[in-house]
Amino acid sequence: MSLDLLTYLFIGGSFALYIGIAIWARAGSTKEFYVAGGGVHPIANGMATAADWMSAASFISLAGIISFVGRDGSAYLMGWTGGYVMLAMLLAPYLRKFGKFTVPDFVGDRYYSSTARMIAVLCTIVISFTYVAGQMRGVGIVFSRYLHVDVNTGVLLGMAIVFFYAVLGGMKGITYTQVAQYCVLILAFTVPAFFLSAQITGHFLPQIGLGATLGTGQSVLATLDSLSVELGFKAYTDGSKSTIDMVFFTVALMAGTAGLPHVIVRFFTVPRVKDARTSAGWALIFIAILYTSIPGVAGFGRVNLINTINGADNAGTTYTEMPSWFKNWETSGLIGWYDHNGDGKVQYAAGDAFEGSKPNFTDGAGEFGQRMVSNPKMEPAAVNGAPFANEVYVDRDIMVLANPEIANLPAWVIALVAAGAVAAALSTAAGLLLVISTAIAHDMMKKTINPNITDKQELLYARLAAIVAICIAGYFGINPPGFVAQVVALAFGLACASVFPVLLMGIFSKRMNTEGAVTGMLMGLVSTMAYIIYFKFMGGSPDDYFFGISPEGFGTVGMILNFASAFLVSSMTPAPSAEIQAIVENIRIPRGAGEAHAH
Repeated sequence: MSLDLLTYLFIGGSFALYIGIAIWARAGSTKEFYVAGGGVHPIANGMATAADWMSAASFISLAGIISFVGRDGSAYLMGWTGGYVMLAMLLAPYLRKFGKFTVPDFVGDRYYSSTARMIAVLCTIVISFTYVAGQMRGVGIVFSRYLHVDVNTGVLLGMAIVFFYAVLGGMKGITYTQVAQYCVLILAFTVPAFFLSAQITGHFLPQIGLGATLGTGQSVLATLDSLSVELGFKAYTDGSKSTIDMVFFTVALMAGTAGLPHVIVRFFTVPRVKDARTSAGWALIFIAILYTSIPGVAGFGRVNLINTINGADNAGTTYTEMPSWFKNWETSGLIGWYDHNGDGKVQYAAGDAFEGSKPNFTDGAGEFGQRMVSNPKMEPAAVNGAPFANEVYVDRDIMVLANPEIANLPAWVIALVAAGAVAAALSTAAGLLLVISTAIAHDMMKKTINPNITDKQELLYARLAAIVAICIAGYFGINPPGFVAQVVALAFGLACASVFPVLLMGIFSKRMNTEGAVTGMLMGLVSTMAYIIYFKFMGGSPDDYFFGISPEGFGTVGMILNFASAFLVSSMTPAPSAEIQAIVENIRIPRGAGEAHAH
């Protein structure tokens, strides 16, 4: 059976499963739309949480970015994993006991302020849109390769699928769909990881294989170091980020994870606080299965990529002899080649092969059948001691998807990876879109603008908001400001600077009042957004970074500003009422929580 047919069967079968679940679990009330009725089993919620949390960034892009940047990429692993532990230990049980199922709802009631609620709505929407852009881009990349369409068409297809089950099923449909998506994505990631590890190192488990010795007599990491240096890159185990930037970036990812609204809401779908803790533990186990495999997949993929392109003699491979995966991804526009030295060989090394780093393809084909480009590098030269100038562009986001093909794994494994990548991207996109629609319909319309709307009208507003959100998300998916994982990192920075501090202070500081919380949120959100916009969109130079801190790590600075301004303003304004302080005292006691309520 051909790869295309297998891919259609795997992806089509998984879509049929998701849509069938969405129809079976169709939401009939706002409680089912927002929190799946509040009766999800902890293990099922743990699987849904893991699928919600392990987005396209985790499945598609994380191994790719580690594969290309080496040590610096470890910040994503440490930050996201550590952040989930913070969320499970510091926030989730207390928020669940408070009983409000959205972040703006908690902020509005805890700080007894509609203004605070609306600012939290703004923070939630900005964070969720930034995050969902990366997910939609991931969907587009998968569809472009396996359905032979361009990335933008792939994004439109993903929008159509998400529209169906997110708008129809709400949280109830999304929860049970995410359980199925977790099963698909974890199989899709671990099965090729086992194959790759056994093929390259002789060890079945990638967690062990990464430390194995290869036929060269060197370990995998030592081999990567020598290959990288020989081609002009930094050693794989060295980094280019400064220590302070690494620390701030990791903290931003960590606190940002703990403040992500689409993950927090999952702890309201279980019946009791005890179940929230239990499901958090199950989710951590399910997440660890994938995350502990990522370093191995990244390292094995890098070795395979370099050896396949440059050949055994490290001198390049003629284009006509390149394997089919190279040309397939070139057709998708995610690999580009320009023969700078005219020898007909594809040669990969450090440095840009194209002006502006990415290739601009034309409609023409070269003498070997390669896609022609309009922006080859002017005056290309070998850099950092590399044996030749780089001629290749490889999009980082294709590494996990291309790994099975590069390693010549069976066709069914390649098709399984395609289905898993789609599942990862769709599961998180659906959760984020639901958060956006909830923030607009529940927190903005019901709680602030028009409290007299009926349950049915609120549900209609939620579905309309989801439709608009899908359209906007699709636009950002087609026009993303970077690679998937980097776009997602910006969302974590914003969550770190705005949502995480206000939640933490709301739980652990009885003295924190409305004025302090509002000031802190605005300070964190505005300072971080301004920094990101200046350096990402207005041409800011890395030489002008504040103490060398990149935009991805500036969320930590925003968080510090948030805490400092909030406590300063709070100390100068009246304390909360005795009733609010008693509520804060009570939510720290892990007993006596009722169901999630807000309507």
